[in-house]
Formats: sequence, C-alpha cells, structure tokens
Amino acid sequence: MTVLTDDLVLVDQHCHGVVAGDLDRARFAGLLTESSIATNFDSMVGLALRRWCAPRLGLPAHCSVDDYLERRAEWGWRRVSSQLLGSAGVRSWLLDTGLTGADDLLLTEPVDFADIADGAAFEVLRLESVAERVAVADVAVVDFLDFVENEIRDGIQAGAVGLKSVVAYRTGLGLPAEPPTDVEVAAAASAWLRWGGGRLDDPILLAWLVHLGARLSAELHVPLQLHTGFGDDDLRLHRADPALLGDFLHATKATGATIALLHTWPFHRHAGYLAHVFPHVLVDVGLAIPYVGDRAGTVLAELLELAPFGSVCFSSDGYGLPELHYLGATLWRRALGRLIDDWIADDVMTTADAEGFAVNFAAGNCCRAYGLTVPA
Repeated sequence: MTVLTDDLVLVDQHCHGVVAGDLDRARFAGLLTESSIATNFDSMVGLALRRWCAPRLGLPAHCSVDDYLERRAEWGWRRVSSQLLGSAGVRSWLLDTGLTGADDLLLTEPVDFADIADGAAFEVLRLESVAERVAVADVAVVDFLDFVENEIRDGIQAGAVGLKSVVAYRTGLGLPAEPPTDVEVAAAASAWLRWGGGRLDDPILLAWLVHLGARLSAELHVPLQLHTGFGDDDLRLHRADPALLGDFLHATKATGATIALLHTWPFHRHAGYLAHVFPHVLVDVGLAIPYVGDRAGTVLAELLELAPFGSVCFSSDGYGLPELHYLGATLWRRALGRLIDDWIADDVMTTADAEGFAVNFAAGNCCRAYGLTVPA
C-alpha cells in the first residue's frame, strides 16, 4: 500500500450500528452475507476476514475460522468492536438508524457507537422508517403528509446530517420526474393507513416521499442517499440500477439538492456516468468492497473511469459486524493505494495531485457535502 493512503483518515458516508451482544457461529455467519441463508466462510469476504481482521484480535493472519470465533467469544462483542472500529482509521461515521437488528439482535445507536469507535457518529434519517413510524401513531389522513415532513425536519434540527431512501427495495428506482399530485398522494395515503400502515410499498407514496427528500435536501442542505445496486434477497437487482434514476436526476439537477448513490455495484459504471453528467450526484462503492475482497481495486478503478473526482466518497455500509466496517475501510484504503501507485508510475498524475485526490476521496468530498469538518 502506498504511503499516500497508509494514514488516510476516513469519513464513512454510510453505515449502520453493530450488534450489541455476543454471537454464535450461525448468527455470525448470517451477518457475514447478504443472503438470507447463512453460508460458509469460503468466499472473498471470508478470506478477507481471516487475513485482515484476525491480526487485530491478536491472531495470525489466515488463522482458522474456529480460532477466530473462539477469540471473538473470549474477548466479547464490545472489546472486539472497540478494537476493530477504533483501528479502522475512520474519524466520523454516518449511521443509517432506520435498519433495525433481526429477531432479538440489538444494534448500537450513534452515541454508543461513537463511544465504542472512539470517534464521531452522526445520524442519517431513513425516510421510509419515518413514514412508517408516523403511521403507527394512528394519525388522521389529513394530517399524515404534514406529520411526516415535520418529523423529518425535527430530525434534521436534532442533528441528523442526511436523509436516506430504500425505494430500490420497495418498488425500484424508476422514479417519475415530477412528484405525484396532491390528490394522488392523499388517495394513496388513505388506502395505506386504512390497512394499518406497515411496510411502505405503495409506489405513489414512495415517489412522494423521495421527492420530499429531494426538496428538503435542497432547502436544508443535507444530502439524500439512495440505495442502488446489490443488497439482500429482498431486493430485485434489475430494479436497483441507478440508470433508472435518469428522469429523477434530470428533474432535480438545478434545485440545489444533493443525491448520494450508495453501493452501486454491479452498476458502478452507470453510477460513474450519472455523476459525470449530473453535478449534484455523489457516488460510492460501499457494501461491495468487503464482499469483493482483493478485487476492490478493479471496482474502484471502474467507478473512477467517468466519475468526477469531486463526487466520489468512501463508505463501508458496515452492518451488525464491526468486521464489515473494518474491512470496508481497510480494503478501500488498500485498493486506492494500489491504484494511486499505478497512476504515479504511469505518469497519469503527480504525487501532489494524488495526495489531494486521496484526501478528498477519503473524507473531503463527504465532509463538504454533509457540512462536517474535514479531519486533519
């Protein structure tokens, strides 16, 4: 790894809390995959776990899975989390708090996460979770839309630094250029609330909600994050291609909104193109990095083929296991280092250029977009 990235301080644009409790082998394995069926450790992420996380727990690199899990059980979840998060080189973490732990698994909230990681943690509001929470309060239809907007505004006022939508999981990213009419939204809200709310998957309400997020992004100067690309098996991958957002991005490009396309793989080249033609778009390859392991450099290089360097941010999308947060940072930093080494060796750029770009990829671009202080 190049000296330019060895000591890079990162700001994680998007992640989640870690499980506040010890895990048996099956639950650990279940959190190490996007599949709903726990798989074995014979994968790129499994190899990366044994290579990079094991030494942080005082074990030899490439130790057996049994030895790793035994050490994890011996140390306990909090010490393991503190060791991995604290050594990831991440100064600030932006936590999507809308995804809760499965079954009885409890995820750390931003305050506890920050304490464990010895850093700063900021909340990102998930729009669908806000709407579903308001619906549970048995609000009248006439008040529902205003209550949702006010709840979002209150969250930003309380310190949340961004908004997030998982519309890709619900109806896909083929959003209309214009928001639905008031009449359409009122009718959809009435029908949804009449059935007791629950999981929000009505296409009209979701389109309204994402357009609301874009409007508040412009007004309150907080980016709107959109899940794109792969995820768990609740998602239909062909509907999560960011290229489907063309009409929506064209309609919002002059509004002052900032749209962050998260994850993006295997459509990261599509995302790079969108960032190329729409200056209000940010992109990352979070979530993909730990899972592609040593292929992270190829993914990052393909994103950077077209994406303007000022649009690219780092994220891990670590969820549940601090190992995923750590691997997201370590493998991303290593991939960027290798890429920069190649660029300098091929006289693509100077060392001074590379230093500036690396700092911006790692933290600068994210901090400017979210109004955070760039770490020294």
